[in-house]
Amino acid sequence: MSIFNGLNINASGLALERLKLDTISTNIANVNTTRTPEGGPYRKKSIDFAESLKNVSTTEQQRNSLATNRMSYGVRITGIAEDQTVRTSYDPTNPDADENGYVEQSNVNMADEMVDMIQALRTYEANASAVEMNKSMLRKALEISKE
Repeated sequence: MSIFNGLNINASGLALERLKLDTISTNIANVNTTRTPEGGPYRKKSIDFAESLKNVSTTEQQRNSLATNRMSYGVRITGIAEDQTVRTSYDPTNPDADENGYVEQSNVNMADEMVDMIQALRTYEANASAVEMNKSMLRKALEISKE
């Protein structure tokens, strides 16, 4: 295990939260979009992610006294999911209305997006604080090695 693993783990978390914030911003910007280039209304997007596992050597495994041969190394983005929920409203004057006067609307809920944004911001801040702590520990280790 490298002394930089903590920084790498936090960097993966920071990258994930930045992508989440970018996606939330796009969702908010398209909250009223009823027509996209692909056709139909804008669909809410969200980020799928999973734990990033790597194989470790048996000597490293024995040193860490782990029962498995895999260790966590942060998170990895597995994809961007699109919510296919359909939301309609009655507006027969809208050019996108069907023959019954209903218009398919974007399925973005502003309240949910704001909650998700606050959560992503707090998680980003926590990762940034952890990066600072890692840097502080590495700095202290360098000072100790000089003595």
